[in-house]
Amino acid sequence: MGSPTEFEQLKLTNQLCFDLYAASRAVTKAYRPLLDPLGLTYPQYLVLLVLWEHGSQSVTTLGQALQLDSGTLSPLLKRLEGAGLIRRQRRPDDERAVEVGLTAAGEALREQAASVPTAIACKVGLRGAERRALQAELRRLLAALEAGE
Repeated sequence: MGSPTEFEQLKLTNQLCFDLYAASRAVTKAYRPLLDPLGLTYPQYLVLLVLWEHGSQSVTTLGQALQLDSGTLSPLLKRLEGAGLIRRQRRPDDERAVEVGLTAAGEALREQAASVPTAIACKVGLRGAERRALQAELRRLLAALEAGE
């Protein structure tokens, strides 16, 4: 039978995973009032961030950047295409590969979304060095978890 110390470890308040989960949900919720006027969900916004930064991408490269599998990414892309923000087309040099690019409307949305990062930074309340330190620690955690797969 487990000792009191072992049972203490099972308390929800002692779970790092729960803190990360709750923080992730809260951050996503904070984005909603900023993205709703743009007609975007948070995952769709992430897709557009990659395309605004890097231009057209293959579905595979986009999935790697976002750490999403094709089963999750494909419906996102379908909705963005339906909204007229992206276009998907087979690559002429490789019919198996699908290239994703922004439409004029998708490009134009970039300007409307430009204030979103600043608004989120204000809501989160982390400035400069604090934000960079948190990002570095989260990236270290992610790398450690991926290395242990």
